[in-house]
Amino acid sequence: MDSFTKRIGSCLCVVSALVFTCSAGAADPSKVLRLGFADVEGMDPHQSTDSYSQAIQRSIFEGLYEWDYLSRPTKLFANTAVALPDITDSGKTWTIRVKPGIFFTDDPAFGGKPRELVADDYVYSLKRFLDPALRFGGNPLITDAIVGARPLVDAARQPGAKFDYDAAIEGLRALDRYTLRLRLNEPNYPLIQGYLVTLAIARDVVEAAQGDIRTRAVGTGPYRLKEWKQGSRIVLEANPNYRTLSFPRSADPAHADLVRSMKGKNLPQIGVIEVSLIAEELPLLLEFERGKLDYVEFTTDVATRLLIDGNLKPELARRGTRYFPIPRSYTSFVYFNLDDPQLGGMSREHIALRRAIALGFDTASLAKTVYGGLALPLNQIVPPCVTGHDAKLSTKSLYDSAAARALLDRFGYEKRDREGFRTNPNGTPLMLTMLTRPDRDTRDAETLWKKNMEAIGLRMQFREVPFQDMQKEAFAGNYQLLHGLSWGGSPLGIALFRQLYGKEPPAMNKSRFRFTDYDEAMEQYMRMPTEQEQLPSAKKMSELALMYAPMVPTVVRLVNGFSQPWLMGCYPSPFWTYWKYYDIDIARRQVPGP
Repeated sequence: MDSFTKRIGSCLCVVSALVFTCSAGAADPSKVLRLGFADVEGMDPHQSTDSYSQAIQRSIFEGLYEWDYLSRPTKLFANTAVALPDITDSGKTWTIRVKPGIFFTDDPAFGGKPRELVADDYVYSLKRFLDPALRFGGNPLITDAIVGARPLVDAARQPGAKFDYDAAIEGLRALDRYTLRLRLNEPNYPLIQGYLVTLAIARDVVEAAQGDIRTRAVGTGPYRLKEWKQGSRIVLEANPNYRTLSFPRSADPAHADLVRSMKGKNLPQIGVIEVSLIAEELPLLLEFERGKLDYVEFTTDVATRLLIDGNLKPELARRGTRYFPIPRSYTSFVYFNLDDPQLGGMSREHIALRRAIALGFDTASLAKTVYGGLALPLNQIVPPCVTGHDAKLSTKSLYDSAAARALLDRFGYEKRDREGFRTNPNGTPLMLTMLTRPDRDTRDAETLWKKNMEAIGLRMQFREVPFQDMQKEAFAGNYQLLHGLSWGGSPLGIALFRQLYGKEPPAMNKSRFRFTDYDEAMEQYMRMPTEQEQLPSAKKMSELALMYAPMVPTVVRLVNGFSQPWLMGCYPSPFWTYWKYYDIDIARRQVPGP
């Protein structure tokens, strides 16, 4: 065993209690899990960016690995893989074996025959992340990490060319029907760990759908898509051929009652999942209070209607309602478009303008007034529950209006127009335009932004577009400032640090930031096997981000989860969807009167 295999043992784990057998048909159609969240954009797991789509996808498709359900901090465990990767060559070769006997749900593309999940399905799915023609524009980090991937990707970028999925990549191969091997140019531990949770899709289905599988979800997971009425609801039904699982074990005393309550159950137990697509949180709360939803999450002060001094109301606790305060793995940012002629680039005055905007925005008030105290001001890229977070750094908000005004005065923005607003250093009008979305919280944030910017002499206006259009505009660079997008979702900080890496495409590097010192720190970070060794590089990247202000962290939202008394096996995670471990106590389920 080489040194890397020994060291990585503390970061990765196989949950031995995850029993893999033939399906026992445990799922009960009368057990219906009722959920509610905002609309989803599609079912293609390699082209979706919103957490709601991903939540659905993770119950339909499966990766080689998932994040451990009960561990905090979490770690990888084998899902469709037999065991941990066999890691050799000082971390540059990763060999993984796929469990035999796992099948995709039926689809006409399979010609009426059972379609087994094999190593080639993961080769194809992992290749999709490299394809520059897909939504994210490829993945430069992984392209450069995998031996032989760069020439294939560069060829696909030529005019009129397409990514050749049939071309062999030396570092991404199926050795046999069930064995997959990755070979890397250099060790890149956090990147590959995150890569191995990629969800598998069938090439047959993608080609039959002519590349568009946004509504054609065919996976190997515990559920399959039965119905999707856009803007209304999504219905999943249990995959009748899914393997039987057991509830994960845990040595943590805090989980003893949870594990005991699920002992001996064949899972999945839930036969149907109904997701009501509800955009606003108040209607979501009302449905939960009526007993129409089994589990809900809130990120606004709506949650306080169920709480007293941060604790569940006594009458709800007596009824058996459970409360889960969950720190999110997503950081909310303000993004600056560095291609914008008025505030972009790396000139001293434009850097000063961006920093002044950051200093002039009161993130503590954002957390308190807009999010009802259900958020924490953040002064580094990575939130507390994610690797790369510096726990020793002060949590004080960056807000300093006086320092913002002094910075503007010093770097040429001291001139004012007739209305008292600052002008550009050359005397032309200075108008800041922020791209936002039209919901209650964002509009409350707009009010705070306008007030704070006027206090430092800056005029700001807002351009509101729906969430999906906001993402498109951000990826295309059609904005000056952007507020209303969060990024993260992984327990690994690399997901956040990548946003400023110069080799990333605009779909990831929305600010269009390119800076050698940052890129060097990022590359050092990726070479380190453990979180402790990654931390110095992580600190440097956060410091550079604050210094040059291509994007600025504002808050990390706190999610407040609530479950009904009859929902069993529930332990919400900020990283993954685990509906396959839930159960419904039908005898206990009661629907209060309207």
